[in-house]
Amino acid sequence: MSQLIVKTMAEYMAEGKQPEILFWVGSAGSYDDRAKKITKAFVKLLNKAHVEFGVLGTEESNTGDVAKRAGNEFLFQMQAMTNIEILNAYEVKRIVTACPHSYNTLKNEYPSLGGNYQVQHHTEYIQELMQSGRLKIESNSELHGKRITFHDPCYLGRANEVYEVPRNLLKKLGVELVEMKRNRRTALCCGAGGAQMFKEPEKGDKDINVLRTEDALETQPSIIATGCPYCNTMMTDGVKAKEKEGSIQVLDIAELIANAQGL
Repeated sequence: MSQLIVKTMAEYMAEGKQPEILFWVGSAGSYDDRAKKITKAFVKLLNKAHVEFGVLGTEESNTGDVAKRAGNEFLFQMQAMTNIEILNAYEVKRIVTACPHSYNTLKNEYPSLGGNYQVQHHTEYIQELMQSGRLKIESNSELHGKRITFHDPCYLGRANEVYEVPRNLLKKLGVELVEMKRNRRTALCCGAGGAQMFKEPEKGDKDINVLRTEDALETQPSIIATGCPYCNTMMTDGVKAKEKEGSIQVLDIAELIANAQGL
């Protein structure tokens, strides 16, 4: 396996350079074993496209999204201000992240606190790399014709109206993209948003992630594609709850593209 090339913003500063983008890894992408695979897949794509990118490394903290959704505005502002101070010290202009929760917070909630950056979801940046010719996505023989359904992350879809970019990337892989009955603006949440990821669900008829997984299973897919580490966890748990893990995979779009490139 080829060595991943990752440099910190501090290393770039020591060299007197500024990378093209800052890759915001996010808490899930840094600590969760499953989400780390998404992080590595995206880094492989960045390396293949010869993108000079930096990470904050140990200087990166949670964006404060979880604290804000849970109602702790004071903690959110403390976390946000710390991050903004570091980002501004490095003169960061452009941030790319594979986490829609980080994406939404950095893009829409940091400007009022003095953090003004161009923020992109990793699927948006992958599309840009393709359009500029730096990255080629070829249909993969293993994936060709496979039924894939895409689950819209709330903070990418409804909150920021990014619906078509992930779908366009999937279509380039030569797969059969099948839509759930609830998609795009009417897509059902995976159940992890609003800090729900970190608590037991309220009493009800059925867990949201199982309900959303049932939406996906109705399309009879081979793969459920996601664009969010939290969605990935919830949909994976839903597939396990329905005892379908032997026949259905849950993969991030970056993983699907990296696999198709033989990375």
